[in-house]
Amino acid sequence: MKKGTKSKSDLVLTKKEPEKKLTIPLKKTGGRGNTGKITVRHKGGEEKRKYRIIDFGQEKIGIPAKVEAIEYDPNRSAFIMLLLYKNGKKAYQLAPEGIKIGDEIICQEDAPLKIGNRLKLKNIPVGSEVFNVELFPGKGGQIVRGAGTFAQVLSHENDYVQLSLPSKEVRRFSGECFATIGRVSNIEHKTRKLKKAGDSRHRGIRPAVRGTAMNPRDHPHGGGEGRTPIGLKYPKTPWGKPARGVKTRKKHKWSDKYIVKRRK
Repeated sequence: MKKGTKSKSDLVLTKKEPEKKLTIPLKKTGGRGNTGKITVRHKGGEEKRKYRIIDFGQEKIGIPAKVEAIEYDPNRSAFIMLLLYKNGKKAYQLAPEGIKIGDEIICQEDAPLKIGNRLKLKNIPVGSEVFNVELFPGKGGQIVRGAGTFAQVLSHENDYVQLSLPSKEVRRFSGECFATIGRVSNIEHKTRKLKKAGDSRHRGIRPAVRGTAMNPRDHPHGGGEGRTPIGLKYPKTPWGKPARGVKTRKKHKWSDKYIVKRRK
């Protein structure tokens, strides 16, 4: 989306360059690791861009901030907002849906229930929508950060709060964890379609060849005449490991005790 245009989510992006002090160069890897060998396939050739330093935590607790701008961030699906704090400092944060330029927000343990305010889960009533949720107190928001996503507060039990996550998983969080009120901006992101091959190339996604179109020596799915099926008990990766639908979560993981209901 071009800067200065209006999205379907009713957020107007500010027509300005990103804040210079809040950006750093973003090095391209081309999918290669520290040895120079490809570790992630189908990556490379993306547009040059700068990384915006986002405050996912609570760096300035108790200091009110005013929304100065709402900007596009090429590094994430959501929009970001530029905040000007009362002490003169500036910072980027994820923009919630419905925020406007000139609005005032605050991060505080028991802040008012207002879109954009950040407070502890134990002080957020049941039924509220939250995003940028902490997994561990003081570590900063780690989940529910994608465009249009939100988690819902289901219940309070002793020192824990139950949240229904975007994946429909129900999970317990410490009441001391911080979360932001509202849902992430750019709700229409999931409906956007790439119009041409170049759209993928600009995003650093290189072409992928189907395994069934390869020779047997190049892929387990390869070989045969014409459009043959996989011909195996289950799909495999080029290295012979199970693929497509295989469970990757460890059994008896330490966080199992916090999960009330598995995602579907």
